[in-house]
Amino acid sequence: MSDTKQVQPRLLNRELSWLTFNRRVLQEAQNPEVPLLERIKFLAIFSSNLDEYFKVRVATLRRLVKLKKKTRAKLGEDPAEQLHDLLQEVGRQQQEFGDTFRNQILPGLRQEHIHLISEHDLSEEQHQWVQQYFRQNVQDLLSPIILDENLHHLFLRDQSVYLTFFLTQPENRKKHDGERVVVMELPTKRHGGRFVRLPDVAGEHYVMFLDDVIRCCAQEVFAKYQKVQVHAVKLSRDAELDIQEEVSGNLLAKIKSSLQKRETGFPARLLYDPAMPKEVLRAVMQKTGIGKEELVEGSRYHNFRDFFGFPDFGLARLQYTPMPPLPHPTLPRTGAMLPAIAQRDHLLHPPYQSFDYVTRLLTEAAKDPQVSGISMTLYRVAGKSEVAKALLKAVKNGKQVTVVVELKARFDEESNMFWAEKLQKAGANVIFGIPDLKVHSKLLLITRAEEGHNQLYAYLSTGNFNEQTSGIYADHGLFTSNPDITREVAEVFRYFHDRQDKAGMFRHLLVAPFELREQLVALIDAEIARAQRGEDAYIILKLNALQDERMILKLYEASEAGVRVELLIRGISCLIPDLPGQSSNISQRGMVDRFLEHARVYVFGNGGEEKVYVASSDWMARNLDRRVEVAFPILQPDLKAEVRHLLDLQRQDNVKARDWQNNFLGQEQAAEQGRVRSQFDTYSYLKTLGRKKRP
Repeated sequence: MSDTKQVQPRLLNRELSWLTFNRRVLQEAQNPEVPLLERIKFLAIFSSNLDEYFKVRVATLRRLVKLKKKTRAKLGEDPAEQLHDLLQEVGRQQQEFGDTFRNQILPGLRQEHIHLISEHDLSEEQHQWVQQYFRQNVQDLLSPIILDENLHHLFLRDQSVYLTFFLTQPENRKKHDGERVVVMELPTKRHGGRFVRLPDVAGEHYVMFLDDVIRCCAQEVFAKYQKVQVHAVKLSRDAELDIQEEVSGNLLAKIKSSLQKRETGFPARLLYDPAMPKEVLRAVMQKTGIGKEELVEGSRYHNFRDFFGFPDFGLARLQYTPMPPLPHPTLPRTGAMLPAIAQRDHLLHPPYQSFDYVTRLLTEAAKDPQVSGISMTLYRVAGKSEVAKALLKAVKNGKQVTVVVELKARFDEESNMFWAEKLQKAGANVIFGIPDLKVHSKLLLITRAEEGHNQLYAYLSTGNFNEQTSGIYADHGLFTSNPDITREVAEVFRYFHDRQDKAGMFRHLLVAPFELREQLVALIDAEIARAQRGEDAYIILKLNALQDERMILKLYEASEAGVRVELLIRGISCLIPDLPGQSSNISQRGMVDRFLEHARVYVFGNGGEEKVYVASSDWMARNLDRRVEVAFPILQPDLKAEVRHLLDLQRQDNVKARDWQNNFLGQEQAAEQGRVRSQFDTYSYLKTLGRKKRP
C-alpha cells in the first residue's frame, strides 16, 4: 500500500469569499474615476451588505459555535475558527472603510464645496440655525429611556441607531444624581432622513448628520446636568427565520409569526463608538443582556447605508451620466406585444432596456378577451408593484390567474405577503411554494385562444418581476412563443399543482431539483470527452455564486482534462483557479460597476455548435438541490449571438474586472488597445441595435 496521501482539492472558505466580494464594492468607493457622490453610494452598499452578512452568515456561525463539540466536529470546518477569521477580515475592511471616508471622501467633498460638518465646526450663525431647527423639527421626535434600577430590560430595535447620553453633575451633588445613562433611538424615519442641509454660505454647501444636530443641542435637552457625552450604538439581530420547510397549515401565518420573531432575534452584533465611556457600554450590555462576543468596535457614526439619502446638491457632474432605458430593437414601442412575440423570440436586457415591456405584456394579457389564463412565479415583489396590479386586473377581468409566491425570500417576506393576500382575496389561485423547496425560477406563462387552440406565450428571466430592482440589476429575459419552450414552462407550472416528480419531462429546459445538476454534469463530461480526443473544448460560466463542492470538483476535473474554463463570478466563489494539478486551465474574474451583475449564463463549446443557457440558478447546493430553478436555452441564432457578444464584452473588460484576489486586470491592455468597460459598452451596443430595427 502506498504511503502517499491523496491531496484534497483546495476550496476557498465561503464566508471569506463573500468578504472578498464586498471588498470589491469598497474598491469602487476608493476609485477616483467613479463620480464622488456615486462613491458615497458604494460606501452605503458596502455597509448595507455587511449588515446583512452579520444578520445572516455571522448569526448562523454563532448558532453553530453553540452546538455540542461532537456535533460541531461533523461540520468539517470549525465554526469557531471560521468566525475568528472572518471577524479579523471584517475588522481590516472596516478600518479601510473608515480611512476611505475620512481621507478620500470628506476631502473630495470639500474640494466640491460640500462640507459635512459636526457640532464642533459650526459658526455662531450656523449654531443658532441648528438650535432653531432642532426645536422646530427634532426635539418632539425624541423618546429618552433612562437606564436605572427601574428599567429591567432595554430592547434595541434591529438595525436602528441609538444615541447614548452620559450625564454627569458637579461633584458636590448627591451621588445618585451624579451620573446617569440615557438611551434614545435616532428618529431617522420620522425626521425624513439622516441628513440636515444647512443654508449655503457664499457658494459653500453645508450638511450635518441628524446625530450631530442632536449632539449640538443635547445640553439644552438635559439642562440640569453639567456635562453631556453623546455616543452611538447599533444592534443587528439574527435574521434567520425558524420555519419548518413545509407547506402545510397556514404558511402565511407562520411567516408572519417568524417575522415578528426576527424583530426580537438573538443579537448578532452590537456596534459601538470606541470613545464611549466604559460605564455607558457596561450599562447597555447589562440592560440588553448582550455579551462581549457580540461587541464590534465601530465609529462615531453607524448605519452608513443612510448615505443612499445623502443630498446631491443638484451637482450632476458628481453623479453617473444618466443612462435612460433604450428602445427594444424588435418589440413594439407602443401597442400590442403578443403578435410580435408570436412571430419571433425577443431578448430583454434590463436595466439597459426598460422593464416596462414586461408590465405592458401583463397589462395587455389582463385586458385581452382571448387570454384565458396567466401563471407567474413571484420571488421578490416591489412594494408598489405594477406587476401585481396587472395580475389583479386580470383576475377582475375573469382570467384564471395562478401565482406562485415565495414567502421565504429573505427580507422581502412582508412585501410578498402583502401582495399574496391581495391576490388571494381577489380570487387568484395563490400557491405558497413547494415542501422543502424555494421557488426561485422567474417564469410567466400566458394562455390565449387562437384559431381553435390554446397558444402559449412565455417570459423566462434571470431577474425578479420587480420594477424597483430592474433599474439597477443587470439581467436577461426571453419572450417566446416557441412551443418547445412554452410546453415545458407549462410543465413546471403543472408541478406546482400536482407535486409529481418531473424527471425526464424536459428536453430543452434544465430544471432543478429534477435534472439541472445531472444535465450540467453531462454537459461538462461532454467537454471533457472532447478534450481527451484532442478537440477544442471550453466552458464559460457567468454566475453570482459558485459554492457547490461537487460542481467545483467537476470543473477541476475538466480543467485537468484540458478543458478551458472561464469564470465570471460576481460574488462568492469557493473555487481557486490556476493551481497546478488542480485548476491550471481555469481563469476567474469578478466585476463591480454601476449596475449589479445579476444574470447567469452557461456556455458550452459543444464541438463548435455552442450551447448557450440563461438561468435563474447559481451553482450553489441550495440552488441545485433545494430550489425550483430553470435554465433555458437561447435557440434563435441572432439572439444567441447577442448573448455571446454581451458576455464577450465582460470577458474583455479591462476597467472594472478583477481577478479572484481583487487585483485589477487589463490596465496594460487598456493602455495599448483601448478601454473596455463592459457595462458602458453594453449600453452603446444595445443603443445601436435599437436604432436599426431587425427584420
